[in-house]
Amino acid sequence: MKKSFLLSGFIFGLIAIILGAFGAHGLENILSEDKINSFQVGVRYQMYHAILLIALASIKELQSKLILNLIISGVILFSVSIYLLSINEYLAWNYLKVLGPITPIGGTILISAWGLLIFRLIKKL
Repeated sequence: MKKSFLLSGFIFGLIAIILGAFGAHGLENILSEDKINSFQVGVRYQMYHAILLIALASIKELQSKLILNLIISGVILFSVSIYLLSINEYLAWNYLKVLGPITPIGGTILISAWGLLIFRLIKKL
């Protein structure tokens, strides 16, 4: 289980660094400042959860497959939908607008993961 948390955290961290640089340098002349800021919100939340996964790797009592899956799916739904919505104008893929409702679903899943972590911590005390 520890390896799964570490590997997921490292992969999310690596991708967040790459996308953060891409957003700051590759999109600066293409997207509006507002869209770049939205893109960077996705990067920040992905990195926050990368760090969380890495930290959880050292706390065996809080590790579970459910928590790992909630964090992974929440980040994918939340951050990836923000990335795609931010670059939608540039890509001119009008069907990406349907991703709008996906972002809060991802956020709700991440909130659930944090809530479950709190519950597990209280239960273990």
